Amino acid sequence: CAGLLFVSTLDGNLHAVSKKSGSIKWTLKEDPVLQVPTHVAEPAFLPDPNDGSLYSLGGKNSEGLTKLPFTIPELVQASPCRSSDGVLYMGKKQDLWYVVDLLTGEKQQTLTSSFAEMLCPSSSLLYLGRTEYTITMYDTKSRELRWNATYSDYASTLPDDDTKYKMAHFASNGDGLVVTVDSDSGDVQWVQNYNSPVVAIYIWQREGLRKVAHTNVAVETLRYLTFMSGEVGRITQWKYPFPKEKKPKNKFLVVRVGNVSFRPKEVLGHGAEGTIVYKGQFDNRAVAVKRILPECFSFADREVQLLRESDEHPNVIRYFCTERDRQFQYIAIELCAASLQEYVERKDFERRGLEPVMLLQQTMSGLAHLHSLNIVHRDLKPHNILVSMPNAHGRVRAMISDFGLCKKLAVGRHSFSRRSGVPGTEGWIAPEVLSEDCKDNPTCAVDIFSAGCVFYYVVSQGSHPFGKSLQRQANILLGTYSLDYLQTDKHGDIVARDLIEQMLSVEPYKRPSAESLLKHPFFWSLEKELQFFQDVSDRIEKEPLDGPIVRQLERGGRAVVKGDWREHITVPLQTDLRKFRSYKGGSVRDLLRAMRNKKHHYRELPADVQETLGSIPDDFVSYFTSRFPHLLLHTYLAMRSCASERPFLPYYSSIFTNDYAKCA
Repeated sequence: CAGLLFVSTLDGNLHAVSKKSGSIKWTLKEDPVLQVPTHVAEPAFLPDPNDGSLYSLGGKNSEGLTKLPFTIPELVQASPCRSSDGVLYMGKKQDLWYVVDLLTGEKQQTLTSSFAEMLCPSSSLLYLGRTEYTITMYDTKSRELRWNATYSDYASTLPDDDTKYKMAHFASNGDGLVVTVDSDSGDVQWVQNYNSPVVAIYIWQREGLRKVAHTNVAVETLRYLTFMSGEVGRITQWKYPFPKEKKPKNKFLVVRVGNVSFRPKEVLGHGAEGTIVYKGQFDNRAVAVKRILPECFSFADREVQLLRESDEHPNVIRYFCTERDRQFQYIAIELCAASLQEYVERKDFERRGLEPVMLLQQTMSGLAHLHSLNIVHRDLKPHNILVSMPNAHGRVRAMISDFGLCKKLAVGRHSFSRRSGVPGTEGWIAPEVLSEDCKDNPTCAVDIFSAGCVFYYVVSQGSHPFGKSLQRQANILLGTYSLDYLQTDKHGDIVARDLIEQMLSVEPYKRPSAESLLKHPFFWSLEKELQFFQDVSDRIEKEPLDGPIVRQLERGGRAVVKGDWREHITVPLQTDLRKFRSYKGGSVRDLLRAMRNKKHHYRELPADVQETLGSIPDDFVSYFTSRFPHLLLHTYLAMRSCASERPFLPYYSSIFTNDYAKCA
């Protein structure tokens, strides 16, 4: 195999060719690489035979040719799934092995999962794996087949790192012309036409196909280049540079525009509509510089205006200045260390004391600030929540960024129109933004929904409540989510589930406001939890047993205290409790009373009781919530009727019921 190349063409042929001359030794004939309908109405799907990528042509807003964020193999892997526009995807994957005689190319055997067809034996055999991916799209609105395609690909990997491959291949994308050049000398080694566009070129290495690079060139361009590379009637020397990324002569090149400067090589990231973010300088301060294309200037001006209005909050990204030259607009904003995505997914990320609950509290605090200014973010996702650079004390904080899709609501308005299209990123968009059945215009509640997805992403260390990326938006419309990472018998998870379920409510008006969410027990310190239990116990001490507050507290209480809470505490505490007064084991009220009394008299407790309870407040409160994980949430919900009383103002929102009938 050392002297052979394997050339795969669109018509389904795999040619074994000589490395030296490109001449065909033998050909394996199979089905075409792509099989698609010949006549398709717009919007149409156009697959790339090189890798199965998908492009869409046309659409509601006549977007032109747009590359989609998935390939046919990825769609097949994700199927069955449903898109937000009501299209059902069905996929099928079929693997085959061809056992081929190396000398003649004759197929000796075909292996599939259902049969193995044997021909005649041979000593020198190649085992070639090929996978056939079939995707079918069914439109539930028109009740008809929308599109189907079959894409086939040979199993291959990249060559070993130490492989010295000194050939450059230029292939025509309109016919089978291939020009092969020595990449060191530029000598044209051979020119061949394989009568069908080349989709892949392989070498054989360690019992398998290894894909080598080739450059697709338009038919006329390749013919012109090869003709111009020759002496009279002969192609001898390739005169044109190879498509390799050249290192700039001066990698320290600095671009200066007004008060902003940056190095084009120091790219921090890419945004929508061609935006590039560079690391730069403003007033001797390290900043991030967003470079924006002219067609987005109006959006950039709006983004700057909203940043100016809102950046006085520590959890909203800080804005510095705007500059413009003949080509671009530049926005200088606070330079950050990382995005939330890196915080969650990078195992070695240095959190510098910013724990998940604190990060989410800061994010919600920034969002509450935006909503208080009647600004709806509309694109909340892990990529747009950033972690700051460390301050002088080494501390970092969370910040909301990327105001490109923000909407400032007019005075007196609490919703925004859908006329401007669907804002946001698929998989993080609230259902009412996409639902055709929703009569009301969306409100600030769209941000609460997206934040609910972000909260679960953080506490689950990278999962999404609505599943894998391709199914997400369809599941959001159906209201189908899973919080499986959160355990049903763990105190912290029970509290987190209550918060996230409210945020993910299908009905926007049932989602709490950002301000009221900040009062949720999810954000409480252990000290605040213990103080709450004490305040509740003080409040109900003189309440009659048959009064509404105690009745509400004891409703469902047996399950909370696991039948008899006295049986679930450690022996030293059991012994100590029996000394003083009788407690009812089936009562939540009595459990809270016992907790209050032991806290009040903690210093007088015997050493073994102090040891079993641990130190106040953290160990003490965790002793009880670990044994009775539903206690805090149950008590919190039962005491809502006292929310307006002075002792309970720190624990409940001023409007403790669901309050997104209005925006802020």
